Amino acid sequence: MNDLERAMNRAEETKDEALETLFRLVAQPSISTRGEGMKESVEMLRAVMEDAGIKTRVLETKGNPAIFGEVGDVPDAPTVLFYGHYDVQPPEPLELWDSDPFEPEVRDGRIFGRGVADNKGQHLCHIFAIKAWKEAVGELPVNAKLLIEGDEETGSPHLADLVSENKNLLAADFVYTSDGGIHASGSPTICFGARGLLYVEVEINGANGDAHSGNKGGVLPQPAWEMVELLASLRDSDGKANFPGFRDDVRESTPEEEAMLRDIPFDRNGFLEEHGLDEPLFEDGAEHHRRLAFEPTFNIAGLSSGYSGPGSKTIIPAKAVAKIDFRLVPEQTPEKVFEAFTAAVKERNPNAEVRELGGVPPSRTDPSSPMSRVVADTVKKGWNSEPINIPSLGGTLPDYVFTRILGVPSFIVPYANHDEKNHAPNENMKVECFYAGVRTTLSLIEGLGRRGRER
Repeated sequence: MNDLERAMNRAEETKDEALETLFRLVAQPSISTRGEGMKESVEMLRAVMEDAGIKTRVLETKGNPAIFGEVGDVPDAPTVLFYGHYDVQPPEPLELWDSDPFEPEVRDGRIFGRGVADNKGQHLCHIFAIKAWKEAVGELPVNAKLLIEGDEETGSPHLADLVSENKNLLAADFVYTSDGGIHASGSPTICFGARGLLYVEVEINGANGDAHSGNKGGVLPQPAWEMVELLASLRDSDGKANFPGFRDDVRESTPEEEAMLRDIPFDRNGFLEEHGLDEPLFEDGAEHHRRLAFEPTFNIAGLSSGYSGPGSKTIIPAKAVAKIDFRLVPEQTPEKVFEAFTAAVKERNPNAEVRELGGVPPSRTDPSSPMSRVVADTVKKGWNSEPINIPSLGGTLPDYVFTRILGVPSFIVPYANHDEKNHAPNENMKVECFYAGVRTTLSLIEGLGRRGRER
């Protein structure tokens, strides 16, 4: 029996212990937006890591602390940095949960509870894989580090500073993040990046208060109309942003990335059914995935002005506000897009106020990087299935702190089921997905150790 088999057997023997630990972590609220249970969660997770034989320390930030762990001291062996987060979203609306969000339970092969998939169950897979290897085999054949932060659900506002200030401590050959769900087909997934984000607010003011639309109609400014006209002027007929500077840094996809897009399964009918649509915006699955990976977006996330309650109320609203989010692709930056957007808005309506509410740069790892093959083999072995390679997540993670600040490749390998319902009532993680995550991390440890010996 080889080392990997011994570690796999140990993980199987201790899987009930792993589930009990996950239940304890999920039962402890850690809601970063409200500062609820954060200190208790740090101490609990730190104890779990130390019990697994991982040396830990708490890294303070201007927000919630992060937990750093380290295990292994093997010269010339690769070093992997596992990233995760212990904070969770608020559980509301509570009435839509089928069970208490902080009293996890198993139903129909799924563990239900807030944070079980996003992200406590996923980073616990790494911890328990390390624990199983150390108990069954001994010292790891690789060097492993863990960084588990407490502000991811509020946009990781302090992560860039934390990474910049601790480059030597966090130095690694690559970063491995398990977050999000696998492909809808049930196949395991490897993502090579994430789109960035710019979130802005636009406000247009008129009179000093709402006014009667008859008595004052035609003699007062109309901010709601100004907002509609402004936003419409910033995009073209196919729905893409058309203001100067927005697409200046958008790069074309490579032939290898285009091949990836063609290989990603696309269930057209399932997509339509999921979203209650009759027709898609496009027929081709490759175009579907191209838009998610390589096209920036200009989205109206919210509009507010005047009265929208039942019945009628004849007023001229005094104010209109729009919430806008842009999803960004390489090589765009939030700073340059914000500058271009502000200039375009001011040119069209000098009275409009533009405020930046947050921004995260995009991130991308070259699929042909040396570690890509190791990660692919790892995932295939852990899930007993060929992984689907995705050039980029459509959503946003703070992945750029690793690819841009640490300057190393970064891979996002989700362990949760596609329908995990993260951020929503009845968040869940399939028990088998949890176990597959532990197996996959064990396969990664073995694969990296073999690569180190072959150097």
